[in-house]
Amino acid sequence: MSETLKRLAAVIESRKPANGGDPEKSYVAKLFAKGDDAILKKIGEEATELVMAAKDARVDGDKSHVLYECADLWFHTAVLLAQFDLKPQDVLNELARREGISGIEEKASRN
Repeated sequence: MSETLKRLAAVIESRKPANGGDPEKSYVAKLFAKGDDAILKKIGEEATELVMAAKDARVDGDKSHVLYECADLWFHTAVLLAQFDLKPQDVLNELARREGISGIEEKASRN
């Protein structure tokens, strides 16, 4: 896993209220304090913003907003992973497991 993702996961973990994260001083701690629904709402907002940025980039050719919005989505997804005691490495492991498997086959194998 990239060092950046490791550091990000560690910072997010440190912001959990159980680890001393203070919702008055930390945006992430505030999300954790509000619970799953607040985190999920942010992911929905960021996903929508990414879609809109991609649509705009098709027209104006400016990919920078796609990058910024994707980073926001990844960040909030990392917060959600931490909420469920998962790490970015768990996602990378799942992607590695799927490597070489047809997307159609992989989806059909899910229960």
